[in-house]
Amino acid sequence: MTKPRALKPGSHVRIVSPASALTMEQIEDGIKFLESEGYRVSLGNHVFDRHFYLAGGDETRAKDFMDAVNDYDVDCVMCSRGGYGCARLIPYLDLDAIVGAGKQICGFSDVTTLHLALNKRGLVTLHTPMMITLSVERVDWVYESFRKILRGGDPFPADAKRAETLVSGTAEGVITGGCLCLMTDSFGTGYDLDCAGKIVVIEDVDEDPHRVDAMLTNLVNNGQLASAAGIVVGEMTGTDERADEKIGRWPWRDIVADRIVPLGVPAVVNFPFGHMKTMLSLPMGVGARLDADAGTLRLLESYTNG
Repeated sequence: MTKPRALKPGSHVRIVSPASALTMEQIEDGIKFLESEGYRVSLGNHVFDRHFYLAGGDETRAKDFMDAVNDYDVDCVMCSRGGYGCARLIPYLDLDAIVGAGKQICGFSDVTTLHLALNKRGLVTLHTPMMITLSVERVDWVYESFRKILRGGDPFPADAKRAETLVSGTAEGVITGGCLCLMTDSFGTGYDLDCAGKIVVIEDVDEDPHRVDAMLTNLVNNGQLASAAGIVVGEMTGTDERADEKIGRWPWRDIVADRIVPLGVPAVVNFPFGHMKTMLSLPMGVGARLDADAGTLRLLESYTNG
């Protein structure tokens, strides 16, 4: 795997919008955070474009992304937000050039598509808060985790929350996964999710309970989850609130247990990452060790090249 360069004071972070639209007001706090860390920050030319639910046209969003990759002075490509749209960029992105540039690619949610595609091509990427994420105040260890991952340090602060055990045991494997709906959307694309022998991290937001069930059932029926070394479930944020009383209520944690526990794969739930307010930053595409009894995930290797 190609590992990105760690940032240092003076490193250049370029903010791009590969998915949905947003305003300057929504990223001001994120920019201030990056600048307070000593980074130079610039914006892609189309960061604030808007085309229905997208941040401008597909080709212009992709151009901003590739311009950041091809700019020798840029060290980190930071996504402004998720929402929807990253999958539409794939035909316009030079994935091999992105891997070859060896830059940090940061984001989560809809950016799961880019994590899967780039990890498959051989680049370690970073599952981190985005600029819109930092418009909401977070607990200190969220900032500490984000701060550390950009510098190549240990992104698991001692005071971070621990997960709850679903299935006892330990497991080692490369981290993959992300947002559940994007994981299932990946099949048949050429950057398909591959869980075999890996630590699979799963979360999502604003999905109906029966849709969480359906997507997990997809991963059960196609053998993906049974082939995993370990399973790390974060939170299905906002799912219980979307329960349809006309078809019945089933809490998402119970759905997760129903689908995952019978597999017998070491697994945890409520691991702090994803759309929950308390989120860790994670490198994607590197080896890690899951201790399901302790509720912890630890890295087995470095994820930057210095």
